[in-house]
Amino acid sequence: MTDTIPAGNEPILLAFSGGLDTSFLVPWLKENYGRPVITVTVDTGGIDAQAAKVLEQRALTYGAQQQILVEAKPTYFDQVLKYLIMGNVRRGNLYPLCVGAERVMQAQIIAEYARKLGTKIVAHGCTAAGNDQVRFEVALRTLAPELTILAPVRDRAFKRPEQLKYLQDKNLPLPPYGAAYSVNRGLWGVTIGGKETLTSNDTIPDSAWVLSKDAFSTPQAPEVHTIGFDKGIPCSVDGVTLNAVDVIEKLESIGAKFGVGRGIHVGDTIIGTKGRVAFEAPAADVLLNAHRELEKLVLTGRQTRIKDSVAAPYGDLVHEGQHLDPVCRDIEALLVSSQQRVTGEVKVMYRPGMAFIEGVTSKYSIMAASKGVYGEAAGEWTAADALGFSKMLSLTGSFWQRAGK
Repeated sequence: MTDTIPAGNEPILLAFSGGLDTSFLVPWLKENYGRPVITVTVDTGGIDAQAAKVLEQRALTYGAQQQILVEAKPTYFDQVLKYLIMGNVRRGNLYPLCVGAERVMQAQIIAEYARKLGTKIVAHGCTAAGNDQVRFEVALRTLAPELTILAPVRDRAFKRPEQLKYLQDKNLPLPPYGAAYSVNRGLWGVTIGGKETLTSNDTIPDSAWVLSKDAFSTPQAPEVHTIGFDKGIPCSVDGVTLNAVDVIEKLESIGAKFGVGRGIHVGDTIIGTKGRVAFEAPAADVLLNAHRELEKLVLTGRQTRIKDSVAAPYGDLVHEGQHLDPVCRDIEALLVSSQQRVTGEVKVMYRPGMAFIEGVTSKYSIMAASKGVYGEAAGEWTAADALGFSKMLSLTGSFWQRAGK
């Protein structure tokens, strides 16, 4: 072996998703390092009781000594997602960071479990061509520089057909989707990569969508739902108070059947290439749109502009695995401050392929606070005030025109 690891028989702690790369690594690491492998799955969404049972069975079938499942959805929301909502964060004005935003937190938990289990060797299944390798390793090296990090899929350039053959030769079951599609699922949505996303000209087939594959073949009748926010945090659906995680899961189940939140995103990767991925984000898409419209009602224009100016770089930092940088805490403090009046309800009409914001209400409505009616009647000003305002506002342009003559 060319990789050097500490002497001894301490286990290798493998970040385990149950996909092809990490499934392949369980028997491969055991065979090539002669050490037990303990798999750890950090649940940041998309894993119900049945899925958790399947993951455990799969890990043990592949040869893991133990499979550990860590419930982390509330922590994920509190550490990351609530700030993405407060900032209305989308990458490329489209992609709501469905997966990837949780990687730093997952790395943090894996580092904690490495210490608990008394091992200094951790492994992940990231490739050399993606963003996750950077996110995981930046976080792990920041939080636990004493760890040895193994990344065989990247460092030995294993191809997906090779991994499938390795599992087949050992008579081990193949994970879902095999080599055709790479699927990642979390609380904020699903990403799907396949041969179609390797270029920029085609979409994935209907059969490859995970949450919404039947949305257009069996279209649903329209539905109206109301989403409540309290200081920028989603807190209810249709008047029923829920915690934020439950709101997200409820809105995912509603939106998925309408095909809401589908997209294919072309963006700049951390390593400098262009990347393309299909995604389904029925809850994220609706929450970001609903939250944005509520903010328009209760924030001043300057509040919105300043908040937007820091939200975009915050999204970049999260995307790049730099969430531990202290500047993120500074931005989060501003976002929280901006949300003190972002409380109210948003009415959403769902139809196949879309979620239309029908109306917004809040006790902090700036629109309702004015005696004027836009385009209809003056309020706290007179017609003479309006004329004077227009004259004053034109002065800079008038002076510029005059100076050029």
